[in-house]
Amino acid sequence: MNARKLPLACAFLLAGCAVGPDYERPAMELPAAYPERDVGAAALRSDWWKLYNDPKLNELVASALERNTDIRLAVARIEEADANLRAANAAFLPEIDLGANANRTRSSTTTVLPAPAGVPVVRNDVRLALSTAFELDFWGRLRRSAESVRAQMLATRYAGDVVALTLQGLTAQAYFALRSLDAQIIVTRETMATREDALAYVRTRAKGGVASELEVAQAEGARADIATQLKDLERQRALAEHQLAALTGRLDLVVAIGDLRTLPMPPLPPSGLPSGLLERRPDIQQAEQQLVSANAQIGVAKAAMFPTISLTGFAGGESANLSTLVGDRGSGIWSIGFGLNLPLFDAGRYRALTDAAIARAHQAVASYQKAVETGFREVADALVTVRLTASSEEDYRASVAAARRALRLSRMRYEAGYSPFLEVLDAQRTANTSELAALRNRQSLLAATVDLMKALGGGWSAEQLSLKQDSAR
Repeated sequence: MNARKLPLACAFLLAGCAVGPDYERPAMELPAAYPERDVGAAALRSDWWKLYNDPKLNELVASALERNTDIRLAVARIEEADANLRAANAAFLPEIDLGANANRTRSSTTTVLPAPAGVPVVRNDVRLALSTAFELDFWGRLRRSAESVRAQMLATRYAGDVVALTLQGLTAQAYFALRSLDAQIIVTRETMATREDALAYVRTRAKGGVASELEVAQAEGARADIATQLKDLERQRALAEHQLAALTGRLDLVVAIGDLRTLPMPPLPPSGLPSGLLERRPDIQQAEQQLVSANAQIGVAKAAMFPTISLTGFAGGESANLSTLVGDRGSGIWSIGFGLNLPLFDAGRYRALTDAAIARAHQAVASYQKAVETGFREVADALVTVRLTASSEEDYRASVAAARRALRLSRMRYEAGYSPFLEVLDAQRTANTSELAALRNRQSLLAATVDLMKALGGGWSAEQLSLKQDSAR
């Protein structure tokens, strides 16, 4: 062989070939865009919770991302995965060990074969050497292993993103539930004041002989009902506040009274949203990296059926005296070795392990496809929920306005003597029910927008959206 080609041939030999299949993303047949189109025309940001323009919500989400125990656990797992990747990459370089030993021995003088003349009975032996062992990655076992560990590291990072996104959504929805309860408490207190006024009015009429004791009892019952409702809403608010405290890691959290009706609706995603945005979801990216890792493990399993080739060696010094251990040419020792280990009979063990790795890769493919399909469904569900819940806002406003008008008219009719007090009670209940239902619908709409942002991976930029649409064309 030409001497100039020898280094190239050696490099090719050392590099070898990586056995096992190279990763290819599984084909998925998805619609180019989501079926829901009439949902708005504004792009979102990755810090999507700031679109609600609520400083308290911003503070709570920041606290949750900093202090929540699930976040700290996810960070520790990412650090572990990074360390595992560094350990896997270190396998490509030889490990060099320093060995040193010193001993003093005495030989017997009464054996059949005594020590040769001139050899002392008591001897010293001092040894210092560097040793190494290096596996040549002919079949790509180390490369596939590092590929698998790197994919696991990325999957762990995406799992951390899933935790963060879930935590952001839970915090926002718990906050909206708290603000909804605040608004319901405000409305209920207003209703309480109205019913107390009605009770006082009926009692006055009863004293004058205009109203009956039945009407007084009915007014007292209505006032007691609303008082019970108010206490239950206050209990629910306390529980919601405790949930926020646990999410944010601030167990002494106290949130001042607010009102859901003051929160603006965030901008919604543009129409014709491309389904390719699903690739941004961290759970789908996590599932894909787990698939990459499982695919690489097939190569690791296959490489075990091929010979393992390694180089070994050591170099150092050995002497009877420490003074001549280093620097004396006569004390130098070295060794270079070559090793080959080939499994000849394993009763099908390595073939079975390879089949198991292939089966795990098939499982990972199914998990990835399921994650994509689930993501598509969640986005489609969130889009239709946002659209229909938003369209109900006008209906609820009309219902509240009609109920208030009916209450006003019923009181006028009762005071004029045209209708019984029972008609007023019915109008009061209807008005209270309509106002609370409108508030709960607004909470549902805000919660649906949070679900949509979570389903889309936490928002996007206009540039990302245009790139996705161009690629879809």
